[in-house]
Amino acid sequence: MHPWIADRTTTFDASGIRKVFDLAAKLKDPINLSIGQPDFDVPESIQDAAIDAIRGGKNAYSPTQGIGPLRSALQQEIDSRYGHDDREVFVCSGTSGGLMLSMLSMINPGDEVIYLDPFFVMYPALLKMCGGVAVPIDSYPSFQLDPDAIAAAVTPKTKMILLNSPANPTGVTATAEQLEAVARLAAEKNIALISDEIYSRFHYDDAFVSPAQFNPDTIVIDGFSKSHAMTGWRVGYVHGPGEVIATMLKIQQYSFVCSPQPAQWGALRAMEVNLQGHIDDYRKKRDLICDGLAERFEFTRPGGAFYLFPKAPGDAGGEAFVHRAIERGLLIIPGKIFSARDSHFRISFAASDETIAKGVALLNQLADEANS
Repeated sequence: MHPWIADRTTTFDASGIRKVFDLAAKLKDPINLSIGQPDFDVPESIQDAAIDAIRGGKNAYSPTQGIGPLRSALQQEIDSRYGHDDREVFVCSGTSGGLMLSMLSMINPGDEVIYLDPFFVMYPALLKMCGGVAVPIDSYPSFQLDPDAIAAAVTPKTKMILLNSPANPTGVTATAEQLEAVARLAAEKNIALISDEIYSRFHYDDAFVSPAQFNPDTIVIDGFSKSHAMTGWRVGYVHGPGEVIATMLKIQQYSFVCSPQPAQWGALRAMEVNLQGHIDDYRKKRDLICDGLAERFEFTRPGGAFYLFPKAPGDAGGEAFVHRAIERGLLIIPGKIFSARDSHFRISFAASDETIAKGVALLNQLADEANS
């Protein structure tokens, strides 16, 4: 290792998802069910708002906390929903930026953080950067949030519980009862509760529920990347108790500085865009892929997001199955990137119906071969 490289960087690897993305760029016309971003483009009215901002000279730094009109619109929406006396919002550089700021603001070396396994790949890496200790809770095979398992994992060193519903990589949604139980546990034990809600608008079977409805100190991280196909625009937001938000802003001043200003004006317009048509389309895509794979694969039907996390057929494991799929031109993600286990794989159904149909046919063919 080069002598200049910091020790902390050796505690985690480069994202395995990025490796698959790099592979996708080299393959000719693959069946791509790997990418975790919507297959529709940014709505034109949002594009127009950002273009107008650029041409109108709104290209400098914004205030660290975000442009005033966007913060005001977000604060009004948040106040209307929760009515908490102490809940403030700021604009961050994507939800990834919000997660990093949350960890840097609250996690000391040795602090324990509880989250479910499978998990979003960034969680353990960010914790290691901060010197925190990951406490993953095995949620196989149903991937449901189990409040009793969370409670059993709490120790005097527990600083934070990190929730993600709808979840990446499973698409599973927690019930209101589960979320309430964990929210009340965090309040009782004075544990920070982070709710990663980037997929909150992709909820197919019932209404979205946030643990912030049950615990006023919950820190919520959300954004426009997934809902409005703005993944490259880097506009997220965080809301929670004022003192915590002020600390995150202090760190943002010396790191990200601000979210790109033209993109923030686009996000302001995005708050007026009706997404129901897209959500209905993704519900149909969920049904298409679940119905197509139900006979040959074991999985929990996702209630949100745009992911399916099936168990790999046969005995070779998830990574070996993914390698066989890639050899046949189908891009999916090994489950071990998101988990301590190598038994599953992730499918993104954020793709055209034609691509989903091709992927289903090939996956079923691979399953027949693995089980023969």
